[in-house]
Amino acid sequence: MNFADRVERVEPSATLAISDAASELEADGVDVVDLSVGEPDFPTPENVVEAGKDAMDAGYTGYAPTNGVPELREAIAEKLQDDDLDYTADDVIVTPGGKQALFETFQSLIDDGDEVCLLDPAWVSYEAMVKLAGGSLSRVDLAAHDFQLEPALPELAETVSDGTELLVVNSPSNPSGAVFSDEALRGVRDLAVEHDITVISDEIYKEITYGVDPVSLGSLDGMSSRTVTINGFSKAYSMTGWRLGYLAAPEGLVSQAGKVQSHSVSSAANFTQRAGVEAIRNTDDAVVEMAEAFEERRDLLVDLLADHGVEVSAPEGAFYMMVPVGEDDSAWCEAAIDDAHVATVPGSAFGTPGYARFSYANSEERLREAVDRLVAEDLF
Repeated sequence: MNFADRVERVEPSATLAISDAASELEADGVDVVDLSVGEPDFPTPENVVEAGKDAMDAGYTGYAPTNGVPELREAIAEKLQDDDLDYTADDVIVTPGGKQALFETFQSLIDDGDEVCLLDPAWVSYEAMVKLAGGSLSRVDLAAHDFQLEPALPELAETVSDGTELLVVNSPSNPSGAVFSDEALRGVRDLAVEHDITVISDEIYKEITYGVDPVSLGSLDGMSSRTVTINGFSKAYSMTGWRLGYLAAPEGLVSQAGKVQSHSVSSAANFTQRAGVEAIRNTDDAVVEMAEAFEERRDLLVDLLADHGVEVSAPEGAFYMMVPVGEDDSAWCEAAIDDAHVATVPGSAFGTPGYARFSYANSEERLREAVDRLVAEDLF
């Protein structure tokens, strides 16, 4: 059997490999502290669960409109308008997960050989999606700048050009938790306008921040016509398994991405979308409570690591941090799970070797246990 070149170009997911290794150990009865997970450890808010049940009871179990049910698209547009983004319901496509929104965007914008610029460390699936679309990659390393974009703007200016088709900005960031400053985003705007670059603004963690209020890139002057805003329900509303995301974009892209959706996944689940309306409209308190809990865990983990001589910057968003672990980060992560039974993800998976991504979507007790185990195995 011969496989397509576009599939052969893609490496298996490092995060899933770690997850599989953790699952195998757990199946053998080993207690694993999992700091590799990319999902909140909180339940979906009960009112959202009830809305999903009510929708199923009401018969919303058939196909939904390809681009999403009108009520949800309108609710999303209103939320985006609150973020100073000039979108209407017609500018929104509801997708089965934020990952699908990204996939459709890459498929709609990238031809063979088109250049896509990533800011490293970058979420692992960006690279895979670019390769599946046939694109080429350029990269800017933010690790030397404490994972911040503003001091790296000169390097970004040297990297992008009139030949750059797409730039991906993820703030708050997975895996670093960095929130890019207003000045940094204005720098992105200037480069995008100068070189006529389309920008993906992946804002999936926008609701999970600590003491900062991130600006949406598409709200800046000159960006509404060249920005694709990606978001979803997995992180802010703890709805990972519901598979519900969206993109908001200029009319032309909505039309093209809608074709990709119609010929692939058809639509997001009907009853899930009804629950999404409830999530947007009636979960503000739950979102704040979850973010406050993550902030407390972040502070604890920063302090625990500092106690053992490991200095990390406190992330301003998401629920991850990049922890320096030495040159061979893959070997360190293997030792962490094999010897200490602590699951983390090597930074090289995100384009930034020398680090491991720690998720603090876990209880304070388990975070303490993780650090204690790593210290006991002389990994710190």
